[in-house]
Amino acid sequence: MNPVLKPKLATPALILISVAVVTCAVIVLGTVAATWPPPWLSVVVAMALLLAAIIVGAIWLTRVHRLRTWTVAARERWKSFDEAKRLHGTTAEVTVLSVDALEPTGSWITIRWKRFDYVQPAWIEALHEPIWPGSVVLISPDPAQVRPGAPWPATYYIPASDCLAWAPAAADAAAQPWSSHGVVDQRGDCGDDRK
Repeated sequence: MNPVLKPKLATPALILISVAVVTCAVIVLGTVAATWPPPWLSVVVAMALLLAAIIVGAIWLTRVHRLRTWTVAARERWKSFDEAKRLHGTTAEVTVLSVDALEPTGSWITIRWKRFDYVQPAWIEALHEPIWPGSVVLISPDPAQVRPGAPWPATYYIPASDCLAWAPAAADAAAQPWSSHGVVDQRGDCGDDRK
């Protein structure tokens, strides 16, 4: 499972099932209460619907817990991402759009440069953590590959030592209170102003 993707809390199917189970449970329990002592079939149906309601409730609780856990982890990732951005000199943010091929020494990926909105293929050396599509990676850009006035390289090479931090793009860091992404960065991202 991709850890950078935000877990879904509700799906249309889960909402419909929840509404149907709760509605049927209320109707059957009302019928059982109105016809006391109830026939054995009504008791069996009521017990089955009560069990279904407990199962649906457990699914909702599990999804809420999974979303809260993911949100806390995403906040921590963005805090360490912002801290790495403050500690290092010139940095650039690239979003991993896809992992095209995995190899023992690294991966072929497609990246988007945040500042330039430029999409290109890249080779990233193997990291101590797996890289996932949807990750925002903070890198130290290589001035030998990206120079003002020079064309973009056909493939950008990212050594593992240039990867400073990563965080999930799905957390929408720009809208989060823990992020400093709204602050103008005086250092610049890649040392040039091309778009």
